[in-house]
Amino acid sequence: MGGAARQKNLGGSDAAAQRLREGLLMFASYMLPTWIAASFLALAAGAMGYFTVIRRSVFAAHALPLSAFPGGAAAVLTGINPLVGLLGFAFLGVLFVQQGARLGPRDLAIGLLLSSFLALGALLLSLSGAYAPAVYALLFGEVLGIPHSALAPTAVVCVLVLTLCVLSFRPLLLQSTSADLAAICGLSRAGMDWLFLGLLAIVTATALPVVGTLLVFTLLVAPAAAAQRLSAKPARAFLLSMVLAEILVWSAIALSYWSNWPLGFFVGTLGAALFIALRARPAALWSPQAGARLFRRGTRWHHGGDPDTGTRPDG
Repeated sequence: MGGAARQKNLGGSDAAAQRLREGLLMFASYMLPTWIAASFLALAAGAMGYFTVIRRSVFAAHALPLSAFPGGAAAVLTGINPLVGLLGFAFLGVLFVQQGARLGPRDLAIGLLLSSFLALGALLLSLSGAYAPAVYALLFGEVLGIPHSALAPTAVVCVLVLTLCVLSFRPLLLQSTSADLAAICGLSRAGMDWLFLGLLAIVTATALPVVGTLLVFTLLVAPAAAAQRLSAKPARAFLLSMVLAEILVWSAIALSYWSNWPLGFFVGTLGAALFIALRARPAALWSPQAGARLFRRGTRWHHGGDPDTGTRPDG
C-alpha cells in the first residue's frame, strides 16, 4: 500500500472516530434529562395508546393535548410550574368533553374543545409577550428544554399511570371491547370513561413539553396501532405498544441530535412510517410463525443452502 493511500485511510479512520465521539455526546450529562424523561413518557404513552386505539378514542387523544396547550401558556404568563398548568387545563378538557357529551354528540364537544382551548392558548401567549419561542416549544416540543428538576415529577406521574393501567387492565379492556358485557359485570361506563380520560390527560400533559402539543397524538396512536398488527393477544399487544413507543422516541432523539432538526419532526414521520409499514402488509407476514419461517429461511441461506428446498450446493 502506498504512502498516500495509507495516509488517506488514516485520515478516514480519524474522521470516523471523530464522528463517533460527536455521536456519543448525545449521551452527555446535558442530554440525560431528555433521555430519561422521554423513556418514562414513552412507556406511559404506549400503555395509554393501547387503550386509546381499542376504544377508538383517537379524536380525544388529539383534543386533550390541545386542551393542555393554554395551561402551558398560562404557566409562561404567570410563572407557575408548567406541569401544574398543563395538568390543570388537561383535566378541564376532560371535564369539558364529559359534560359536553351530555348536551350533544361527543365528537361535537371534542371539536368545540379543540377550537376554544386553542384560541385561549393563543390569547394567553399573546399576553405573556413571549409569543414566538413559547408557541414553538409548546407546539413542537423542545429536546433540550427538560431541566433536571422536572425528572422526578415526570417519573412519578408516569409510574402512577403505568400502575393504574396494569391494575385496571382487565376492566378497561372489557369495557373497551364489549361495553354491554362490562355493564352486565357491573362496570360503570361513566366511571371507566373518567378513568380512561383522566389517565390520558395526565399522559398528554406530561408529554407535551417533550414532543409538543401537535405530536403527542402520534406517540399515543402510532405504536399502539402497529402493535395490534403484530399481535392480537391483548397483553402482548399492550407490551409491544410500549416497546415500539420506546424505539420511536429513542430513534427520534438520536436523529434529532445528529441532524439538529426538531424532535417533533422525527416523532411524527417515524410514527407514520411505522404505522404504514406494519398496517400495509398482511397480518400473516408479521405473525410469530411467519417470523420463525423467515428465520429458518435466512439461516439456510446463510449456510449456502436453498431456502425453498433446504438442499445444500454440495448435495
